[in-house]
Amino acid sequence: MRLLNVHTRKLEEFTGVIPSYAILSHTWTSEEVSLQDLTSPDREKKTGRKKGYAKIEGLCAKTILDGYKYAWIDTCCIDKSSSAELSEAINSMYAWYQNSQKCYVYLEGVSARDDHFLQNSSFRKARWFGRGWTLQELLAPLELEFYDEDWKYMFMIDRRARNYVWWAGSKERFRSEQHMRLLSQITKISEDVLRCGNISDTCIAARLAWAANRMTTRVEDTAYCLLGLLEVNMPLLYGEVF
Repeated sequence: MRLLNVHTRKLEEFTGVIPSYAILSHTWTSEEVSLQDLTSPDREKKTGRKKGYAKIEGLCAKTILDGYKYAWIDTCCIDKSSSAELSEAINSMYAWYQNSQKCYVYLEGVSARDDHFLQNSSFRKARWFGRGWTLQELLAPLELEFYDEDWKYMFMIDRRARNYVWWAGSKERFRSEQHMRLLSQITKISEDVLRCGNISDTCIAARLAWAANRMTTRVEDTAYCLLGLLEVNMPLLYGEVF
């Protein structure tokens, strides 16, 4: 597994024991920073020109604040020029999100100041809710923190039972429970599943229904983004016809 050292902004590879890491869930834009950008001799020049680097800086800042040394982001922690590595990464991605210490959900185009419960709110219209890959990123992690486009904190989902008891009855719990209901309305996933993240008792038809209206850039990814949710491992072949 390749991780970003949030102090040096350099990539490091690990086999066997993986150190604790935070992970990012987001939607791609046209100017994301790639692995090749980060490892280039002209790294500062290449990354500085791209808007996506600000997102990496925000991720690093949050990760450092929470006391972790490493973070994972799909834009630059996977070598997409290697079909073998891409295949392994996609088959491993659900587990990577599940094993993270914390998942930061970055919602581009959303403001923490808005009333998220209005019918036409920026929160309800966030691209994140319509993308195929973000479905598993919502369900797999044990802890998620949601941030707006300026990295302003909005609310959290904590599926670790001991932590849930700790903040039970607090204003934080009330805010999170309100947003849990809103998430359920938007995603059509029950509050119970959102609260615990356990999909093992959910039938395959229901899992497919969650993904029915979500989109991916590549047609093959409409299937590949479901591998973790369906507990399937398979080789990937882009260009094949379903």
